Amino acid sequence: MTTQDLHRPLLDSLTFASARAQAEALADGRVSAVDLLEHVLERINRFDNDINAVVARNDEGARAAAREADAALARGERRPLLGVPITVKESFDVAGFVTSSGNPDFANNVAAQDSLAVAALRGAGAVIVGKSNVPLALADLQSYNLIYGVSNNPWDLARTPGGSSGGSAAALAAGYVALELGTDIGGSIRIPAHFNGVYGHKPTAGLVAMRGTSVPSGRLADRDLSVAGPLARTASDLELALDLLLNLEPLAAKAWKATLPPARHANLKDFRVLVIDQWPGSARSLHEALVVERVVERLRTQGVKVTRPSELPAGLLPDLTQSHRVYRSLLGSSLATPPALSKAAQKRLETLAPDDHSADAAWLRAPTLRHSDWLKDNEIRVSLRHQWERLFETFDLVVTPVAPLPAFRHNHSEPKDARTYPVEFEDGTREVRFLDLFHWAGLPVLPGLPATSFPVGLDDDGLPVSAQAVGPYLEDRTTIAFAALLEEVYGGFIAPPGYDADLTAGASRP
Repeated sequence: MTTQDLHRPLLDSLTFASARAQAEALADGRVSAVDLLEHVLERINRFDNDINAVVARNDEGARAAAREADAALARGERRPLLGVPITVKESFDVAGFVTSSGNPDFANNVAAQDSLAVAALRGAGAVIVGKSNVPLALADLQSYNLIYGVSNNPWDLARTPGGSSGGSAAALAAGYVALELGTDIGGSIRIPAHFNGVYGHKPTAGLVAMRGTSVPSGRLADRDLSVAGPLARTASDLELALDLLLNLEPLAAKAWKATLPPARHANLKDFRVLVIDQWPGSARSLHEALVVERVVERLRTQGVKVTRPSELPAGLLPDLTQSHRVYRSLLGSSLATPPALSKAAQKRLETLAPDDHSADAAWLRAPTLRHSDWLKDNEIRVSLRHQWERLFETFDLVVTPVAPLPAFRHNHSEPKDARTYPVEFEDGTREVRFLDLFHWAGLPVLPGLPATSFPVGLDDDGLPVSAQAVGPYLEDRTTIAFAALLEEVYGGFIAPPGYDADLTAGASRP
């Protein structure tokens, strides 16, 4: 009988535990890093043929790291993640692993060293098990590509786990690892977290170093609007990881250090919350109504003051329509070599009226935006950031949906911008365009605000649903604390059926 067999009940109890709980079990000597890793590898071997979340592994390298962690623990060393197995999004450089972002052109792009964020987690003692799947160029709400294939949602294999950190969220939900590292520019942390029922945090812009992310490996330039941040099964693990990811950029460290303010409140009843559940000019989906009404009911039960936009004085809430137009403009112009427009999109661009200032027009013009026009949009971004700061003098948080729908069925039709998705409204089901799924996701991205996606249970179809808490600039601890307090009262992550912690159970998968 192996030590892993002897410790089976404890290992099973740690399957869906937090990274903190796993680290405590390791530090207390209740389990070894080697046995915990082997448990993780067994789960991946058992379930990942169906899910396809962890698409690159180095089992022997992970085993060596686990043995080193056990030796360090035996010497009395204590680090926040010492011996804890984790996976990271494929677009992060991990020494010895390919970084491709799902692009076959980079299928042999082996990283020589860890990205700054991965190095920080490894330095905290994490055992890197492997890398999780992404969409091509990280540019989709589905995670599939020609190198690694299609990732599926553990709650329903016919549905996507989301993107671009889709493999990350699926690995958490399936009970492989307790902590993941993702990136977010259009909801790429928060939407997969929502689709899989886990927690995800988009940090304040600029807090987490992006060096060593995406392709080619080792690039130094940060993409505008993009951030790196953690995904986990508990809110407290988000803060644990965020603390490890601060102050990593060597150039900045020569002169300054980010010290985030504490959460504004320690009790739910003290939060002042603005709730928005309908995007201007759009009908409210049944999913948006379900998510927000569930959150509002919970908040009011706890004595939280909840305010709706209709109750605000004129001009206090930033113009969301203008904000989304500028977001689309700066997002679409954030790459030096943007992907080519589809033929249909190119035709629409050629027929745009000069006075068309819609979000759609901004998206079409963005890849060829003149620098002077970019500067004008950037000035609006800065102005909006100050408008949000004024709003947060009155409120501590803004709570919104994450997306207008839960995890949807796989749809790989081309071109991507012509895809539509069925969304339920009071007057029936309508097909909603791909580009219209990003209003909520983009809301905190343009002003660079922190946003935490947190689960609020299941919908009538048994799929996970989540809301997001958007907070003041650099007040990441406030959004995470809010999610943690709700979790304490109402629970949070729910394990999907069929992914029992007990590997000896013969459970069927969805």
